[in-house]
Amino acid sequence: MAEDRAGVPDEPLFCGVDVGASSTKLVLLDGRGEIRGRAIRKSGVDYAATARVCLEAAVNEAGTEVGRVCRTVSTGYGRRNVDFAGDTRTELQCHGVGCYDHYSEAITIIDIGCQDNKIIRLDDSGRRVDFKMNRKCAAGTGAFLEEIALRLDMQLEELEGLASSTDRVIPLNSFCTVFASTEILSHLRRGEPLAALVRGAFASVVNRVAEMDSLEGKVIVTGGVVAHNPSIAALFADKLGAEVKVSPFPQFTGALGAALIARTQITQSQEE
Repeated sequence: MAEDRAGVPDEPLFCGVDVGASSTKLVLLDGRGEIRGRAIRKSGVDYAATARVCLEAAVNEAGTEVGRVCRTVSTGYGRRNVDFAGDTRTELQCHGVGCYDHYSEAITIIDIGCQDNKIIRLDDSGRRVDFKMNRKCAAGTGAFLEEIALRLDMQLEELEGLASSTDRVIPLNSFCTVFASTEILSHLRRGEPLAALVRGAFASVVNRVAEMDSLEGKVIVTGGVVAHNPSIAALFADKLGAEVKVSPFPQFTGALGAALIARTQITQSQEE
């Protein structure tokens, strides 16, 4: 088999793009299903351009060329804006495929995104049997934590350090994102410790998700919120009284699922 200039076998690659409201994620797989390249960028306002930037970055990481990509499937909020995608799939399907590829058993997936949350149930064959989504309010999403960080005049990345530094949780009673952030400021004026308040905000995310549906069986959490804030997975485990797994590369689960679907589409077409 010929090799490209980086010494990597000249083989087809399969691309999955997850264009979210906050960030765009891209994964390149080879024919064996191994990850050859990944990229993530802020989605911005030009989703098509951002997707192409991610493609170039992932191709460079793989040490190959764009021409090696033989199939692309897009998913996410801006999936229809990816002009080099040959197909689109829902986030529900892609997150399911991305998780099941690793666990291969009946699982309950919790995806916490910037704008919405999803609970996806798969049976032991990987078939989706149920799902729930929360699109009515930003409470319990990444946008909720962004608002909390803004009100505290902190960087979003600083929240995890505070939340993981204490076991104390100060519950937030407000359901509304704006009211909850105001409630935190009221607690601070009364001298409550900041770390316990941030952990309380994380617990609020967990509670909002748990209110969506019962969480049973093997629970897997995905998404950028969990990728950057592992304390949230620990709080899920505390609430459920059971082990909660974080999917590998949790922020890339949707893009991975899309790439796996692209690979399957080509494989099936070759077998027909």
